[in-house]
Amino acid sequence: MNAPASVASCQVTECAFNDDGCHADAVTIAGSEGAPTCGTFIELDVRGGLPTAQGHVGACQRLECVHNKDLMCTAEAVTIGGDTANCLTYEQE
Repeated sequence: MNAPASVASCQVTECAFNDDGCHADAVTIAGSEGAPTCGTFIELDVRGGLPTAQGHVGACQRLECVHNKDLMCTAEAVTIGGDTANCLTYEQE
């Protein structure tokens, strides 16, 4: 099995896990078809997660994405951005 997709970058500065990179251990890509979002996004006044930025994709709920294989992301890395924490690596089949 391949290593989980890393979070290459996250531009959502309002997320409590983003402190110059994704500090969540794993993120879930959720949302609806055509609008994949980071289900781990949380807006708080504190920063949390791991001591270093090394987040990866733990699960992907977007079955229609070309990178989804058995609910796992097969992309080498994902980029999260936009106002609603969109998965910018998402590609619909």
